[in-house]
Amino acid sequence: MISSETINDYLARLASREPTPGGGAAAALHAAQGAALVAMVARYTTGEKYAQHAGQVARITETADQLRNEALGLADEDERAFQGVIDAYKLPSTTEDLKAAKTAAIQQALVNAAQTPARLIGLAGAVVELATELFDIANPNVISDVAAATDAARAAATTARVNIDINVVAIKDPAIRSELAGQTDGIEDKVVLAADSLAKRVRERILA
Repeated sequence: MISSETINDYLARLASREPTPGGGAAAALHAAQGAALVAMVARYTTGEKYAQHAGQVARITETADQLRNEALGLADEDERAFQGVIDAYKLPSTTEDLKAAKTAAIQQALVNAAQTPARLIGLAGAVVELATELFDIANPNVISDVAAATDAARAAATTARVNIDINVVAIKDPAIRSELAGQTDGIEDKVVLAADSLAKRVRERILA
């Protein structure tokens, strides 16, 4: 499991000539790092100086920790889902019945593989929303990490989008393709716009 292996072991597997882990898992780890950075900034935004925001900061911290754990879970889910696609393509097809079963299995595996990045886009959006909420009250000494969190979440969303696309184009049923596209169409654009806006605000504050 990605969530329990060392960074070095994960990167070695990512760099290997193996299909998993791949871009989907990397996207999930982008989101996990974004959430972790939000939590770190929040934990530095505590004490007497920030007492009036204590409740809000505590909620942001707790939510960011939850999002980090969810993102790690999605990294593992993505690896399992794509392995399912690989396994489906390896099924025998020596008879017409087996061919039909293999085709059905591949199509279902592709649908399953598109679900994880779809959920990840929403999670990335939640990380950006938290970072945006934290921005106005964050400890200025770590304000750059708000932008770092946002950029990580942005990368998660855009990477997840292309992983959805690569699975959806191989799905033959137009109704299913339309349904999957409808789950995420436009969402990553909103995440990107929000992330870019916040990163710009952070840089303006730093350079003011």
